[in-house]
Amino acid sequence: MDVRYELMEGRRALPRLGRVVEVNRAHPPYAVLDPAGVEVEPVTTYLRDLALGDSSPLTCRSYGYGMLRWFRLLWLLDIGWERATESEIAVLTGWLRSAGNPQRQRHRADAPMAGMVNLRTGKPTLGAGYAPRTINHALTVIRGFYEFHAHEGRGPVVNPVPHSAQRRRALGHRGPLEPTPMVGRARLRQRVPDRPPRSIPDRLWDELFAAMNCDRDRALLEIFVSSGARAEELLSITIGDIDWSGQRIYVITKGTRAREAVPVSPQGLFRLALYLDAAGTPAGGEPVWRARRGPIRPLTYWAMRRVMQRANTLLRTNWSLHDLRHTAAYRMANGGKLTLPEVQTIMRHADIQTTNRYLAVHVEELFDKLTEHYATPRPARHYPAGYATADIETVFGV
Repeated sequence: MDVRYELMEGRRALPRLGRVVEVNRAHPPYAVLDPAGVEVEPVTTYLRDLALGDSSPLTCRSYGYGMLRWFRLLWLLDIGWERATESEIAVLTGWLRSAGNPQRQRHRADAPMAGMVNLRTGKPTLGAGYAPRTINHALTVIRGFYEFHAHEGRGPVVNPVPHSAQRRRALGHRGPLEPTPMVGRARLRQRVPDRPPRSIPDRLWDELFAAMNCDRDRALLEIFVSSGARAEELLSITIGDIDWSGQRIYVITKGTRAREAVPVSPQGLFRLALYLDAAGTPAGGEPVWRARRGPIRPLTYWAMRRVMQRANTLLRTNWSLHDLRHTAAYRMANGGKLTLPEVQTIMRHADIQTTNRYLAVHVEELFDKLTEHYATPRPARHYPAGYATADIETVFGV
């Protein structure tokens, strides 16, 4: 079988050549190296343009891995990036659709199968392959790469990644409050299912909170679910970011990277005070959250993620740190005390349509109503008086 068809069917793996490395410069902070360890110059200039356009370092890193995947395919097919066509893009799309994602490999024997739904949370586990959003992101990265080089007068005449002119026209002048129009997808773009965000029900929240075995983790969960802060935002705060009297903390918002205030419940601040009394108050400029074991060092996202994994193993659930933010938004939006624009301000959503997604009704909340509905007896039929029973049976078949 031809190597292209083997790739599209997932029967051949892309060679793990090259790598993405962090470099000692700001524009760009990451670089893609070829198998010989030399920077791939076309990718470096593309990432430099992203960095100069005020993209975050993590965006440059993500785009770097997307370009590394693309160049691995070109190296395997022995095709220069300037001669790439839509045929190679189709090969990459087919490989992403059929190949296994190495990040989804299950190392524990008791781990659930990929794609199964957790019966306690109602959330599906991650699939074994690449998600549709990942495939679309890969196509976006490559299309931006060729658009940049076309602007510079390099590369192929036609961008190898197909696009939808209808979609660009429809979304070009859409206001933030206007609904998103229904337009066709570009070729090779994947259909992304619209799943409402999952919040943690009160009963399961109590179990998750009880599974935390220290003041630090209990304080983190309480502040997560009362402020709606993202994991990286909350884990990076210092002692100077806490306004005790104003009952708020200051975080660096994802995307805008602006320092903004978010409210915190009195219970969250109380548990934070308990943690600081036990662990000690850090010096100014140092992170509030620290590791419990080993040398004094900041608590990382991956360490807190491991805390959630241990709790999930104990409770047979699959909650994530971002589910805590979903829970905060869902409680605020459906509590009856805050308006939707107020919830949008607290959650720092750029579009109110994002906040509106938290007004969705979950099946779990309808359990009592469904039980009453199922238990309702079938209504009896009544017929006007004066008619003979035999005539009613003949006409209505009863």
